[in-house]
Amino acid sequence: MEKLPHVIQPETYEMKEDIPLKGKWIGGFFKNDNPIVLELGCGKGEYSVELAERYPNKNYIGVDIKGNRMWVGAQDSFEKKLNNIAFLRIRIENIIKCFAENEVSEIWITFPDPQIKRKRQSKRLTHPDFLKRYRTFLSEDAVINLKTDSQFLYGYTLGIIEGEGHELLDCTNDLYNVNQTRENLEIKTHYEKIYLEKGTQITYIKFRLKY
Repeated sequence: MEKLPHVIQPETYEMKEDIPLKGKWIGGFFKNDNPIVLELGCGKGEYSVELAERYPNKNYIGVDIKGNRMWVGAQDSFEKKLNNIAFLRIRIENIIKCFAENEVSEIWITFPDPQIKRKRQSKRLTHPDFLKRYRTFLSEDAVINLKTDSQFLYGYTLGIIEGEGHELLDCTNDLYNVNQTRENLEIKTHYEKIYLEKGTQITYIKFRLKY
């Protein structure tokens, strides 16, 4: 990981200070004016790599703490010589230390741990505390995409969206059993393929935060 130039690994997990790239990703790292898209909990980075290949006019950053998984996508994108992708190894709780106001235009959350136990609810990536963090760096017209095999997290997130007055743009509790084409949702991660082999329904939500 340390040898890959597009992998950023802050020195400590506690991250008491902002990283130097905060507010400078476009000019200081990507060196272009293209919008930034995050994949939170990116795992092996399949979504980030595939989207970076499809849309060279956008910049993609995969975010996760597990380096052994992230390395797969980081190495793949390096071998493909993609210059519009980066990987950021942090705990997502520290995300506000990495991005500045209006710096990000879209978020993908792909198959996160649903944190089903009640005492773990604050760890859910669509919990109101996380949405508040995202609001600090998302542009006002930015969208958040959640793709998950968890019907629990799907229902929980819909409840949060309605309860907090966010704008629901699209949703389905069985993504591949509807006669509707949704852009970029045919990309499948390693874990999604496993879920589909077991016959698990895949859900999807697209929404915009209230400002």
